[in-house]
This record gives sequence, structure tokens and C-alpha cells, in this order.
Amino acid sequence: MNAIPTLELGDVTRRFGEQTVLDSISLAIPPGSFTSLLGASGCGKSTTLRIMAGLDRPTAGAVRLEGREVSALTAHERNIAMVFQSYALYPHLTVAQNIALPLTMKSLSALGRLPLLGTLIPGTAAARKEIQAKVSAAAEMLGLSHLLDRKPGTLSGGQKQRVALGRALVRDPVLFLLDEPLSNLDARLRVQMRAELVALHRRTGKPFVYVTHDQAEAMAMSDQVIVMIEGRIAQAGTPRELYERPASLAVAEFVGAHAINLITPQQGAGEMHSSAARAILGVRPEHVVPAPHGSFTAKLRSVEYLGSEIVLSLRTDQGVELKSIAPGTFEPPLPGDNVRLSFDPTCTHLFHPETGARIGGASECRS
Repeated sequence: MNAIPTLELGDVTRRFGEQTVLDSISLAIPPGSFTSLLGASGCGKSTTLRIMAGLDRPTAGAVRLEGREVSALTAHERNIAMVFQSYALYPHLTVAQNIALPLTMKSLSALGRLPLLGTLIPGTAAARKEIQAKVSAAAEMLGLSHLLDRKPGTLSGGQKQRVALGRALVRDPVLFLLDEPLSNLDARLRVQMRAELVALHRRTGKPFVYVTHDQAEAMAMSDQVIVMIEGRIAQAGTPRELYERPASLAVAEFVGAHAINLITPQQGAGEMHSSAARAILGVRPEHVVPAPHGSFTAKLRSVEYLGSEIVLSLRTDQGVELKSIAPGTFEPPLPGDNVRLSFDPTCTHLFHPETGARIGGASECRS
């Protein structure tokens, strides 16, 4: 028997006037999962997150939290924590006070929150002690214990991000929603914080929903990726499913560190794959490799040396532009020279030339 999803959207549509931002989307967030909403700017992923959180309401459709319809409930009533791109920290409060804020607002009255008068109100001391214990536990989990007395203005971007996470963590929410939380960090720190988020997810055991436009982040962190294109869900699945069996040409183009090679019937795709005479053929650059006895040749146009690998930009006699990934030890010829290439036909993808829908290929890729 399958567990009830922590959160479900059923045929959710969101319109702003004449504009349809979300067009009848349905998805499920399993308990304990790490799900990424992946898509370009304007595809509707942040609107989806706001509807999940209760910060926005759907024009039509249902939002269910642990099986219960919650479309009319506020964010506070849903007990869902959201971490924003901007961190949203209060500059005049210490790290400890920022982390404690949701507990302080929930557990203490307006008078109880006053520094001196609050100590005279019955039960306040015990509540403050409990809040402090939860803040200390969250700070230790996030490596912030030595920063609790600091103000946000003295922290690095990564430290601010941890404080924002700590503020969400102390609430013990049923679900964490993260809206592009790493976009303000430099590349090296983003990679570090990715690992920390995955570790935090494992420690909490709570489902995370992560919005990003960066497919490398989504693929590296998630057990479920939902690709959104123009307000619709183009495909949902594991990172491996999306990469190895993209449901459409649009998904194939969006997913992957290197752009997929696409060859139309007019460019002679049938010469590389007999089933491709009336289809768009897709083959990823790592499956087109230099080989002394390869089946075809292409002229080398440029070389990108990336250390562990080399990206070759090539062009066939039929005018087809190709990318090939070779090992970093490969010695490429000079630009303008021909390179003999090989590819594994089991690693190709076929798409309908008009609809872009997947129609076959790559069922048993051996590479």
C-alpha cells in the first residue's frame, strides 16, 4: 500500500487576469522526498511553490496536505516552512533571535516578548527555555553555534542561508519549500551548500521542494525532478529517467550539462539511424566520440579543454553542427581537420518533428 503523499496538487490552474500562469498541473510530493521544480524563468515554478505554501491560491484545482484539502488555509495554518532567495533576515536581530522568531511569535504573547516585563508573566520563562533549546539544536545541526550573537550584516552569504534554514527548521514543519535559495551565492559556495542541503534533508527526514532554473542543481540533489515549461508539467521523474528517457524534445534540450545534438530529417538523420528518416534524432555529446574506425567524419571547428574532458565542436559535410565529448587525455587535431567519430545507436532519442513528443530510442543505452 502506497503512503499518502505529503502534498498533492490536483489540476491546479492559476490565472492573473487574462494570463494563465499555471495550466491544470497535477503533482505529488512523497513523504521524505527531495523534489525539484525545474524550469526557465516565467515557467510557473515559483507560483506553484507559493500555492503549495498558502501564500497564493489557485484559480481552480485542489491542494491536499497529507490527504486533507487545504486550499483555503493560510501558510501559518498549513505548518509549511518556506526559505526565500533573499533570506528575509531581520538586520537588527541576532542570529539566535532570527532563528527563534517563529517560535517566539507562536509561543509568547505580545507582553511575554518584552525583555523585562515578559519575565513576570507566568509560563514565559519555561517557554523561553524551550525556545532556546530548539534554537541551540538547530544551530548545532547547521554549524551556527559560534555565530548566535552575531547580526546578519556581519555574516557571509552562506552563513545567512544557514540562518534562514535554521529559522525554518525550528518550526518542525511538515514540508520545506525552498525558492532558489542558492542563487545569490558564488559558484564554489553553491556546490558546498548543495551538499549541506542534501545532508540536512537526510537528517530531518522531511520532504523538501526546491525551485531552481539550474538543471545541474536539480539533477544533483533530487530524487524527483518536475520539469515545468510554460505553465505545464513537461515531465516528472528521477534525474536518470529525465536524462535517459526525456518525454519530449523540450525536456531533452533542457536537461543535461551539455546541449543534446539534434539532427532533423532534412539534415540527414536517417544516415545515422535507420528509424530517423521521419524523426528528429537526438544524441548526447558524450555518446558521440572520436574513434579511429568511426562510422562518419566531421570537420573540427573549435576545442574547449575542461580538464577531465574536452568538448569538440564539429560540422559534418551535410552542415550538421555536433558536439562531442572526449577524455581530457585526447589529443585533438587542428581546427579545420577532419575527425572520425563513432556513436552507439542504442543511445539515440527519436522525437516527432512536429509535436516534439518522444517516439523511441535509447531503450538500452550501453555507454
